[in-house]
Amino acid sequence: MSTTKTINLASRPTGTPTLDNFDLTTSDVGSLQDGQVLLRATYVSVDPYLRGRMSDAKSYVPPFQVGQPIISGAIAEVVESKSDKFKKGDHVSGSLQWKETQVARAEGLQRVDPEQAPLSAYLGVLGMTGLTAYLGLTEIGKPKAGETLVVSGAAGAVGSVVGQIGKILGLRVVGIAGTDEKVEMLKSEFGFDAGINYNTTENMRKAIAAACPDGVDIYFDNVGGPISDAVLFNINKFSRTINCGAISVYNDTELPRGVSVQPFLVKNSALMQGFIVSDFADKFPAGVRQLAEWLRQDKLTHTETVREGFDNIPQAFLDLFDGKNKGKMVVRI
Repeated sequence: MSTTKTINLASRPTGTPTLDNFDLTTSDVGSLQDGQVLLRATYVSVDPYLRGRMSDAKSYVPPFQVGQPIISGAIAEVVESKSDKFKKGDHVSGSLQWKETQVARAEGLQRVDPEQAPLSAYLGVLGMTGLTAYLGLTEIGKPKAGETLVVSGAAGAVGSVVGQIGKILGLRVVGIAGTDEKVEMLKSEFGFDAGINYNTTENMRKAIAAACPDGVDIYFDNVGGPISDAVLFNINKFSRTINCGAISVYNDTELPRGVSVQPFLVKNSALMQGFIVSDFADKFPAGVRQLAEWLRQDKLTHTETVREGFDNIPQAFLDLFDGKNKGKMVVRI
């Protein structure tokens, strides 16, 4: 029986994960059964939400098990098939184990077309990243042309797409990122109207007010923490806050403290709603069609940070927490 490189969860992290929390081993590939395909990994997605699954805590998905492979979105090539759905040479996307080669059920995998878009795009703008941005903004944010949208984590995978969609829909878009280079990228590459470097800004509340002279109608929140607290002081009546992520507090070992949101929501008749993209699963096909159309029309820029090599997947994941990615972070195998 053949073996393959595998990356397991070696231990549960306390605070910020380290390379010691991962274990590079070999495991058996297994034999192919009816309804299954043999896959060779091509691209692996690393995302902040994986940090939550490394802890043994109740969440919207089960935690990873110590000693077992990490799982995330991936693109793979079909090497052998015992399924009517796929043939050798097809490329598929799905939630797969961190293995170079693996046997997987055909059910739950989706064929992707490398002729229509780069394969990695199906993990980014045409995958869960793009759908998270599009459906979060449109279904919860309910944007109206002329409104002001603020995006935190704006240079990241989801944030960079949210801002671009906001511009397509006629919004004024302000992005918050962690370096001057990223802020410049938001404006020059993604079309944001303004940007704020939170690392060099002493008073975020005033900086947001200056960048949003008409106030904030929609806030797409990818970070939580003090940045999101500062946005609250600038929200308009009937504003909508979309809680997509909270990377600033994922590694906290104590319960984070912040301002109480209730007075801001009450006095502004404002909405704040968290979501998981799977909440809108019935809208995925239409969402992908819209994103693909904008991509073909060059209205969306596909930006990603690509790391090379299977062994480097854990480091690529850790680099997310230091803001070392521009756009979507993927690892090419």
